[in-house]
Amino acid sequence: LCLLYNQVAVMAVKLQGFEFWKTTLRGARYVVAPMVDQSELAWRLLSRRHGAELCYTPMLHAQVFVRDANYRKDNLYSEVCPEDRPLITQFCANDPEVFVQACLLAQDYCDAIDLNLGCPQMIAKRGHYGVFLQDEWELLEKMVKLANEKISVPITCKIRVFNKMEETVQYAQMLEKAGCQLLTVHGRTKDQKGPATGIASWEHIKAVRNAVNIPVFANGNIQHLSDVEQCMEETGVQGVMSAEGNLHNPALFEGHSPPVWEMAEEYLEVVSQYPPCTLSYVRAHLFKLWHHTLQIHKDLREELAKVKNLQGLTEVSRQLRLRCQEEITNGGEEAGQVVGLPFPHWICQPYVRPVPKAPVANSNGTEVKAVCHKRALSQEDSDGASDALSKNKQKKKARNPHKNFCPEQKPKYIKCEQCGNPKGNHCVFNLCRGCCKKKAHKEVADCPSHGLRFKTKSRGLQEEEDGGLLNGTPSPPTDPPQRTDCGLRHGLTGT
Repeated sequence: LCLLYNQVAVMAVKLQGFEFWKTTLRGARYVVAPMVDQSELAWRLLSRRHGAELCYTPMLHAQVFVRDANYRKDNLYSEVCPEDRPLITQFCANDPEVFVQACLLAQDYCDAIDLNLGCPQMIAKRGHYGVFLQDEWELLEKMVKLANEKISVPITCKIRVFNKMEETVQYAQMLEKAGCQLLTVHGRTKDQKGPATGIASWEHIKAVRNAVNIPVFANGNIQHLSDVEQCMEETGVQGVMSAEGNLHNPALFEGHSPPVWEMAEEYLEVVSQYPPCTLSYVRAHLFKLWHHTLQIHKDLREELAKVKNLQGLTEVSRQLRLRCQEEITNGGEEAGQVVGLPFPHWICQPYVRPVPKAPVANSNGTEVKAVCHKRALSQEDSDGASDALSKNKQKKKARNPHKNFCPEQKPKYIKCEQCGNPKGNHCVFNLCRGCCKKKAHKEVADCPSHGLRFKTKSRGLQEEEDGGLLNGTPSPPTDPPQRTDCGLRHGLTGT
C-alpha cells in the first residue's frame, strides 16, 4: 500500500508535456545537445552565460551508472550546481529494468531523464543502443513506459529520422503513447554521419511536430542564430538544439561571433572555478575553438596535443592569442582572411565538413572509394626512422627510445604445438605453460622449465606410503572428503 501511495503521489506532482516544458524547463528554446566528453559542467555553464536556456549531460551508460559508484560520482553527482538548471540527464540503454534503475539513481540530480535513441557511432552498434534500437519498437515502448511509471521526473527521448516520413511519424507517435513527454528529432538518418553527414531534413521534423501533442526540439543544420529562428519558423518546434555549432561558437544563441581567445579564456576560467575537469575534455574544446587558427599555426597545434596539464593548455591558448593579435596589427583589414571562411580565422565560426570525394572508376569500370590520407607529419617528426611510424608509435618511442617496431627485427617465437601461443623455451613437451600443465597432469610427468612436478610429487607420496607399511606404522587416517566449489554448486563431493 505504501508503494502504491508513493507511486500515485509521484504521478500527481510530475508535470507532463507542454506544462513540463513551460514550467520545469522554463519554456526553453535554445538547447545545448548531449555530447560525449564535451557537454560537461564547465562547458554547460559557459554556454548558459551566452544564451543557452537548457543543457543536457553527456550521454551516460545506464548499466555502468548502476553498477559503478565512482562513475555516478564523476559524471553526475560531483557536477551538481545551482546555476546548471534546468538540466536533463541522458542515458543509453537497451534493458528496461537497468534503465529504470539508472533513472532512479539520477532523478534527484536533474529535471528530466532522456533516452538516447540517436547515437549512430560504431560503439553504439556494438553496444546495441542509440539509433540501432530504432527498429525495436516493442522494446522501446516497454522502456519508456516503465520509466514513465516508476520515476519522479519526466522521460524524454532523442531520435533520428527514418528515410520514410510516415515511418518517422509513427515512430514518434509510438514514443508519445508510451509516455515520452518531450521529443528531440535529429533530422538525419542513422547512415548520415562522418563524411556522409549531409543536410538534416526539417520536413521530417515538421511532420513529427504536426503529428504529436508534446513539445518537440529540432536538431540539425544549426550554425548561426538566424538558422535557429528559421528552423523554428519553418517547423513550428518549441526549441532548437545545437551540438557542433555550439562547440565552435558557445555564443551562437546570442547571435554573436566573438574572437576565439575570449571564449577560450572564459572557458578556462570556468574550468578552474569548477574542478575537477578531465584534461582531455578541455583539450578537445580548445581544438574545436581554435580549429581554423590551428590550420595555420601548426607548430602550436602539435604543442596543444602534447602538453600534460591545464597550465600548459592555457599557455598554448595564450600564444595563439598573441599571434592572432600580432597578425591583426601587421595585416590591416585583410588580416586573417582564409579562403572558404566568412570571417577571419580567429573569429568563432562554424566548421563545415568538406564534401566527400566522388568514387573513382578503375580500369575495369568499377567504382573505387577515395582513400582518405592521414595528416602529414611535421618535418622534425619525419626525419630518420620515424617517417614510417604512426603518431601513436612515435609517442611510444619518445617514452622508450629503444622500443623496436620493425617486424623483421622482432624476436621470433616458436609456437606451442597445440594452441599457437609461444612455447616455453625448454619445455619437455614443446608446449606453452597452460597446455604443458594439462599434459603433465594427465601423464603424471615433470616439466622443470615450467616448474611442474607431478611425477616427483606422486613418487614421494608413494614412497611415504611404502615406508609406513614396512615399518609397521599405520598410515594416518585420511580426512573426510571436503566439498569443492563444484560440490557446492552441483552437490558433488571430492578431495
